[in-house]
Amino acid sequence: MRVSCIRVVLGLVLCGVGLGFLGSASYAEESPSQWTAPPESLAKWRAMRFGLFIHWGPVSIKGTEIGWSRGSQVPIEEYDNLYKQFNPTKFNADEWVATAKEAGMKYLVITSKHHDGFCLWDSEYTDYDIMSTPFKRDVLKELSEACRRQGIVFCTYHSICDWYHPDYPLGSPGGRTRKPNPNMDRYVQYLHNQTAEIIRKYGPLGVMWFDGEWEEPWTHAHGLALYKHIRTLQPDILINNRVDKGRRGMEGSTEGPDFVGDFDTPEQRVGTFNRERPWETCMTICRQWAWKPNDELKSLSECLQILLRTVGGDGNLLLNVGPMPDGRIEPRQVERLKEIGAWLRKYGDGVYGTRGGPFKPGSWGASTCKDNKIYVFVFNWPQEGPLVLPAINQRVLSAVARTGGDLKLEQTNTQLVVHLPPKDRDPLVTVLELTVEGQAFDIPPVAVPALSGALSVGKPAKASNVFQKQVAQFGPQMAVDDDPETRWATDAGTHTAWLEVDLQRPCSVNRAVIEEAYAPRVQQFQIEYAQGDQWIPCFKGSRIGEHAEFRFPEVIGQRFRLNILKATEGPTIWEFQLFGREQK
Repeated sequence: MRVSCIRVVLGLVLCGVGLGFLGSASYAEESPSQWTAPPESLAKWRAMRFGLFIHWGPVSIKGTEIGWSRGSQVPIEEYDNLYKQFNPTKFNADEWVATAKEAGMKYLVITSKHHDGFCLWDSEYTDYDIMSTPFKRDVLKELSEACRRQGIVFCTYHSICDWYHPDYPLGSPGGRTRKPNPNMDRYVQYLHNQTAEIIRKYGPLGVMWFDGEWEEPWTHAHGLALYKHIRTLQPDILINNRVDKGRRGMEGSTEGPDFVGDFDTPEQRVGTFNRERPWETCMTICRQWAWKPNDELKSLSECLQILLRTVGGDGNLLLNVGPMPDGRIEPRQVERLKEIGAWLRKYGDGVYGTRGGPFKPGSWGASTCKDNKIYVFVFNWPQEGPLVLPAINQRVLSAVARTGGDLKLEQTNTQLVVHLPPKDRDPLVTVLELTVEGQAFDIPPVAVPALSGALSVGKPAKASNVFQKQVAQFGPQMAVDDDPETRWATDAGTHTAWLEVDLQRPCSVNRAVIEEAYAPRVQQFQIEYAQGDQWIPCFKGSRIGEHAEFRFPEVIGQRFRLNILKATEGPTIWEFQLFGREQK
């Protein structure tokens, strides 16, 4: 039987139960290394490589974003009462888990509670949970049991911030309002109680995946205390870096050694190559985390390239679906997951249990390694001639095209030359398997030279704005370096911006390829070329998206720019590539 949150918390305090947060100051004096995850837990998780993320709750009735649409797209009172209509009678935990398994996923992470405060389990500490809906079935219970039946590792996502709970200081929309009578200590106890309850009822868990730590009320001391609390309850559990305050934005990396968290969490982007620090990219299969009618679904090619660029960078991929209000995962999303699984059944030995490298991911493709094998995944071949990879310090004993064809490999002291007839190059991903004389992981990682052939690669660039003036990391040169892991970024709140590149001599240009990060921020743009002091549009468009190609009548110019006329938030561009020919 559930009773009021405050009464239960006070009772636990009087009994001396769950008081970890009261000693948070002392935790700040301890070394985070004292509380790291067991290496064997990290190794097992890393070997799984591919998991299913699920964002779900009453908000699916509206088709708007979970948590974030409260108080913006949906009035707060209406949002908070959606649970009274939430009756997903077609929910079948075994079907969800079977879908994950058929997709080749090895673990599953479900939103136990998002920023909106609604709980998908039968909680002793609140009535704002699944048992107060017409559905009255414990989703976490059914899903955890289904995962164990089918051999999938069960994990939970849990939001630190809670824009619904009266004791948490900030509220909707988006944490931009303050509540009248907050009590952070009491809220932290609520958080500790609920996370302990989840582990007790549904554990052991593979991961407790936190989020919402960026807001001001949450401190480093809070993060240390919560990390220790969870680690004490289940010593072998993994806890992501969002438990603490060290995460650097959507890049997801952890700043400095003083912050706890077992792995980094780049969001809606593939993380950069990193063998030293475990990481996991979380990304949506459509645009939105929660279900949205007619949301734009990623193609099979996009999904495979995201997966392979991730594992090739030595990371895991957590691919998200948002189930519908009736309890089903949308059929077209299920079909896409099945297609990924079908591919993995053929080539998954190059994914599971591998490490990233030695050839670093790029626009060309990615590679992984295991024992004496190197798996090479080619997305893009040179327009002419063979694929040229950098030299490695071990002899290649044999090479085969797993996707078929007559593969020939030439190895010299300076390069590996890969010959495969165009007719044998797989339109999705060409998979090559190389056998080397030693342990492939011992080969030092190497970057693959640019392959795009764009006129703009490496040319001088400038921009109207650079994120926090960090030119070395986010300057305009990062958008013309033919590297999909670097980007030009602008300050938060920027709604117009431009990026200019000087081709250094007059060129005929008729095509541009633009890759946008955190798409679709750009809502209106022009590609322009300079004539004297005037900028002349050669292409006008609305949204760019993650990867887009734009063709236009040939123009001759030396200076070109991407002029972003309208953006919902600071524009961020992975690559701005111009194609054509130099003028003689």
